[in-house]
Amino acid sequence: MRLPAQTDAVPDADSDTAPLRAVLWDMDGTLVDTEPYWIVAEGELVAAHGGTWSHEQAMRLVGQALPTSAGILQDAGVALDKREIIDRLTERVIEQLGEAVPWRPGAQELLASLSEEGVACGLVTMSERPMVEKILDQLPTGAFRAVVTGDAVTHGKPHPEPYLKGLARLTHEIDGLTPSECVAIEDSTPGASSAEAAGLTTIVVPSAVAVPPELGAAQWETLAGRTPADLARVLLARNSADFVGQARA
Repeated sequence: MRLPAQTDAVPDADSDTAPLRAVLWDMDGTLVDTEPYWIVAEGELVAAHGGTWSHEQAMRLVGQALPTSAGILQDAGVALDKREIIDRLTERVIEQLGEAVPWRPGAQELLASLSEEGVACGLVTMSERPMVEKILDQLPTGAFRAVVTGDAVTHGKPHPEPYLKGLARLTHEIDGLTPSECVAIEDSTPGASSAEAAGLTTIVVPSAVAVPPELGAAQWETLAGRTPADLARVLLARNSADFVGQARA
């Protein structure tokens, strides 16, 4: 499936506020529930180097850039350089994905609905390209108009660079696209911080760990049953609030 070059926006019938034209998705914990796979890979790697790996330690890595995670694993006793740690973790997660791809509830359905509505989607993940390709292979061709991976950025989440790059790539595909027409979907504090810092309306759907309520324009328990219109309503509310705030300043 290939989305058209010019997308049909999802407007709100009661407002002239910019409609929803693009959605930028996180992957791990948002599109797919791979956090348990990462935890297995981390635990095995630490154990192979004579250490122990607790659930609390694993939760510190959720949503982090892989070089940051590799540094934490070094502190836990893994006597490898960061590049080798990243490669070994990625290989192990890819191996587990070969057995099953654990989609998050409602994610595939919402992605398909956005495609049907003509809303462009981008993927912004800290996982590297080989693993991302494994996930993309399970989706319709062209499901994502832009893909930003962890090995394509200098600064990972929570830095805004990943989402700024994703937005720039979508803007290249969609004439006149602005941040006020976009929503980001995230599950972690580093991810939501990155998207918010990039100026995007962010919907948080926590997965492995709770996210502070002040992060994101909305927090949903699940994507199951959610529609493009639901995303558009959050975008409208955020844009309207920003407009009111600016008017009062």
